[in-house]
Amino acid sequence: VQLQASGGGLVQPGGSLRLSCAASRSIFSFNAMGWYHRAPGQQRDIVAFISGGSTNYADSVKGRFTIARDNAKNTFYLQMISLKPEDTAVYYCDARAGFQNYWGQGTQVTVSS
Repeated sequence: VQLQASGGGLVQPGGSLRLSCAASRSIFSFNAMGWYHRAPGQQRDIVAFISGGSTNYADSVKGRFTIARDNAKNTFYLQMISLKPEDTAVYYCDARAGFQNYWGQGTQVTVSS
């Protein structure tokens, strides 16, 4: 299984970005899908995940980030609004099927004026 993350870039504080994670097979096969980020010098931390009909978010992004899925496109997304400089990080997508865990490559998000 391959996951292809895209959509990162440079954005000003208060701006928006949408990250995409395209899977090489049906996302129906995944028990859960999520986004993590790793800021410079920090560990990789969970940002948001979706499992079945439930979504969960890190406290730091609640109300600003939304994780969503498009089954027809085998893609899931992270919509980010009201971005802050502290959101600057490499963002990774993750999908889990049973005991298997798949990672996409990172996509850089930089929030700076």
